[in-house]
Amino acid sequence: MLTSDEKKEIIENFEKKKGDTGSPEVQVALLTRRIKELAEHLQGHTKDFSSRRGLLKMVSKRRVMLKYLKNKDLERYKKVISELGLRK
Repeated sequence: MLTSDEKKEIIENFEKKKGDTGSPEVQVALLTRRIKELAEHLQGHTKDFSSRRGLLKMVSKRRVMLKYLKNKDLERYKKVISELGLRK
């Protein structure tokens, strides 16, 4: 589970200005963290289908946000991808 301190740290790393929680960079970073945690959970609980559905929804949401960011500002997209290690 993502603690408030961990969440604040992620926000501080990706925010564009103080208190920025709505930018695509911050949202993608938070979703990535939740996706990693849920993927670890599902490795031990293979029959937890409701959590699997939630994971798939989060992955789809992250993909849409990354597509938006790529179309809007390619440099910001590349920076987020490299910092989170999402693409090869």
